[in-house]
Amino acid sequence: MSRSTVISIDAMGGDRGPAPILTGMAHVLSGNRNLHFIVHGDETKLVEALRRRASLRAHCEIRHAAQVVSMSEKPSRALRDGRDSSMWRAIDTVAQGEAKVAISSGNTGALMAMAIFILRKAPGIDRPAIAVNWPSRAPHGYNTVLDAGADVRADSRNLLQYAVMGAEYAHLNFGIEQPRVGLLNIGTEPGKGPQDLRDAAALIEAAAGDRFSFVGFVEGNDISKTTADVFVTDGFTGNVTLKAAEGTAGFIRESLRDAFRHSFWSRAATLFAVTSLQRMRQRIDPRRANGGVFLGLNGAVVKSHGSADAVGCASAIALAAKMAETDFPRLVAAQLAKLDAGGDTRGETRGDERRGESGK
Repeated sequence: MSRSTVISIDAMGGDRGPAPILTGMAHVLSGNRNLHFIVHGDETKLVEALRRRASLRAHCEIRHAAQVVSMSEKPSRALRDGRDSSMWRAIDTVAQGEAKVAISSGNTGALMAMAIFILRKAPGIDRPAIAVNWPSRAPHGYNTVLDAGADVRADSRNLLQYAVMGAEYAHLNFGIEQPRVGLLNIGTEPGKGPQDLRDAAALIEAAAGDRFSFVGFVEGNDISKTTADVFVTDGFTGNVTLKAAEGTAGFIRESLRDAFRHSFWSRAATLFAVTSLQRMRQRIDPRRANGGVFLGLNGAVVKSHGSADAVGCASAIALAAKMAETDFPRLVAAQLAKLDAGGDTRGETRGDERRGESGK
């Protein structure tokens, strides 16, 4: 177990129960046999579900948790009464150093509240953020957007911290040497938007250096383009934008399906376009970008959609595995410490990062 990358799984939090989570685990494990899972939930159900998955069972440790945090439960109540829940246990395993990252498909508010309470905010962080992978025309296929809903509020200093965290995440997740950061606004002109946004732009521009560059204000229609690698906004705007994009992607898929089923000739045309249609479906499929990373904590937590199927769960688990292989919290803390000390975010920690990666 000490030679494996250990991921802590809340198997009970999703809308569909543990089945898609276990299927997703099996899929990711087939491509990375170095993974080990600590699985939290109803022991009886999990043992039965794993009985038919001998290969996966060999890489799992089941830990019974009597409670499940419901999707409708208030975060304050979950924090007060949920210490025997699969969600709490999954996060606590990271806090105890037994796993590198926790993943849950459960109640987002409860998950964030528990994560902050158990793992604590990283030094210098005022408010954590959720970063998501957004399908784009970038060579690696995705841009980074944050905050996707951790906190509806964000002042200029919060947005600066999001920029630093988002840039580090894009560097580690996609290998971008100097991520380009854009600040989401209603226009690209310098005088656009509320004062907090203009103040944040000045702070981000002053902090930019070897670690990231700042491209200025960007608009919503830039998120899927190559205008920037990291798109920074408050949690309210980010979450509304994310849900709107997911709904639009679903509408496009359904409309294409209906169009190609409309007549005999349209159904026949599908045979000639099937490869292109499959490629398009994969590019706009929200399941393949499933998984939001909680940034700004003393530990890694990945949030999967509550309704995620096996494909979506596999995407989130693969993202968690990648996060588990990095020392992300330490790198972010180092950059934010420089800001607090009045320094900049330029590349002194590249050598530290390389040494950390070589010592894994």
